[in-house]
Amino acid sequence: MQPVLEIFADDDFTLWPVGNHEPYGVLALNGKLTPAEVGTAVKRIADCNDFEPEEEHGPCPTDPLGMFLHGLLTMPDLFAAGGLRLTDTATGTVFEPGCCNGLETWRDWLDALEVGGSATFGHDPSPLAERVGGTVRLTLDAEAESAGPVIELPVDEVRALVAGAEQDLRDFLGLAAAWAEQHLSTHAAAVTAALSRALDLDQDLELAE
Repeated sequence: MQPVLEIFADDDFTLWPVGNHEPYGVLALNGKLTPAEVGTAVKRIADCNDFEPEEEHGPCPTDPLGMFLHGLLTMPDLFAAGGLRLTDTATGTVFEPGCCNGLETWRDWLDALEVGGSATFGHDPSPLAERVGGTVRLTLDAEAESAGPVIELPVDEVRALVAGAEQDLRDFLGLAAAWAEQHLSTHAAAVTAALSRALDLDQDLELAE
């Protein structure tokens, strides 16, 4: 299981160094990314929140960097397109987040660990995780007309996978904090705090029993 961020191509972006990526791909977030990959991730999360904040959040800066970061640093509810992707190594089947899902909702997986619990992760496809007895059943597209492939894993195994994915997010946040000190020194603390909120890392993980 990996936390993945949906990314676009970074053509003509010059505010800080970014990597070269295909449009509409994904970038797995962890503590092993290169500085350029971290730059890509920070750029994408800022892009996801590039909206005009409400008046009470203050006027938008006029400099290019301040303008680009303004939504990320002032919006109360942040979005990071992506989610947790799980690959069945035995069959190669991939359970991945659908459109409009965000990494800030990764804790929804905990709902699927509860007895009788379930969680959905976007649409087109519409992935569904649901607990059935001692198993978590992952349906790749619950809205498909015909039954498609499913992945079934023991609850304890999924619990461990989610904990591992959380650690990957925390490791990425540590990299991003160091990266921000180097590339966004005047905004480093604010950017790191915003990324923590965007990835819902402000609270301790409490996995359902």
